[in-house]
Amino acid sequence: MDQLFNEDIKKIIAESLETEELNEAFIAQTKKFNIHSDFLSSANIQNHIDLYEGYVRSFNRASAELDAANKQNVNSNHSAYRSIKSDETYNMNAAYLHELFFANMADPNSQIKMDSLAYMRLSRDFGTFDNWQRDFMSCALSARCGWAVTYLNTYTQSYMNTFIDLHSEGVPVGMIPIVVVDMWQHSYYKDYQKDAKTYLIAMMKQLRWEVIESRVKKADKVLNVLRSL
Repeated sequence: MDQLFNEDIKKIIAESLETEELNEAFIAQTKKFNIHSDFLSSANIQNHIDLYEGYVRSFNRASAELDAANKQNVNSNHSAYRSIKSDETYNMNAAYLHELFFANMADPNSQIKMDSLAYMRLSRDFGTFDNWQRDFMSCALSARCGWAVTYLNTYTQSYMNTFIDLHSEGVPVGMIPIVVVDMWQHSYYKDYQKDAKTYLIAMMKQLRWEVIESRVKKADKVLNVLRSL
């Protein structure tokens, strides 16, 4: 998610908040996604994009409000700063996870090559590629309102699967996501009702492996740096 110190946008937000102090706010801009899928209706896709754009707007507002928040009178039970900071993380993760999901979905010719880094890394760390798929599906179907994510764990230096409830609960420290599937009910209810498993299988049939491959290559570079320290 591109984050900019956009002075024009910050000025508009400052005026709406009736404050002149906007020294630290990050202003995120929505990305454009042209998504076509045989497994999701156009209405469902548009609803999903609208939600994503709302999360970006909410993140920008929380980021701006933090500039004006009282950072002195804070505590772990309740304070304005604590509440806004929580909102910032929630909406930032929501926007970023949606961007990752949109980018790695909707390939009508989805196919992974056995000599690709993604295939080799997942096979190595899960025993077989099929083991990765089964474990990923288990994580996805274990999510409440949340996400299924395959990620590089920079601590174990291996790939793992996890679920993230909501957008900010259960996020592993040091994670680099490479595969992301949205398991919130709004992702599939319009087209699949309560049948989360059929929706999940459909999403895995159309994973955009060239995008995932690019993420794995970047993750490998991170590992090379970590191993050189």
